[in-house]
Amino acid sequence: MSHASARAYEGLRKHILTGVHPAGARLREEQLAETLGLSRTPVREALRRLEADGLVQMTPHRGAQVTTWSTEDFDEIFELRTLLEGHAALKAATRGDVDVSGLRSLCEAMEQRLDALDDRAYEDITRLNLEFHRSLHRAAGERLLPDLVSRVIEVPLVRRTFDQYSAAELQRSFTQHRELVEALNAGDGQWAQAVMHAHIRAARTALLRAAGRFDEEGEPTP
Repeated sequence: MSHASARAYEGLRKHILTGVHPAGARLREEQLAETLGLSRTPVREALRRLEADGLVQMTPHRGAQVTTWSTEDFDEIFELRTLLEGHAALKAATRGDVDVSGLRSLCEAMEQRLDALDDRAYEDITRLNLEFHRSLHRAAGERLLPDLVSRVIEVPLVRRTFDQYSAAELQRSFTQHRELVEALNAGDGQWAQAVMHAHIRAARTALLRAAGRFDEEGEPTP
């Protein structure tokens, strides 16, 4: 991939993951090329790569649009996250090769953003949270696992989870991060896996509530 194509790919991917181009949005090559200051060829190549990533859908006679996620997609993504990230937590704890101090530093950095929850704070929390989870995936010591997990967390639906959180929900998430670090430090795989499962279920419930599928008590809406 050329430098221009890589630049187009990274720029478009970031815009999709952060919601600049929302689900279902049409992606017109000419407009994108003008916005990115590139020719249409690298933009076209970037769109093909984003299609392979599952972030873009290409339709004959209609062109490209940002992938729309169905209810079934939502459920599948969180089922896979539970399985894969739970496994990663268990393996990381039992291997005993975790940078605990690094994870604690990430926890502290996220918690500091609670003092002023503006758009920048949410962006920082999202970035730090992704780094936290990626560190844990690498610590599991399995070559294929990080890439497999990235396919279900590197989607707008998951990347923008914190946008839907209240301050109380953020605090709950950060508390789970702290407990997860303690489980990893103790080398207790079952504990780490259980905390990760609870962490992902809580994220799923928060997103469902934001979408109107759960009420404030976490019960399914009629």
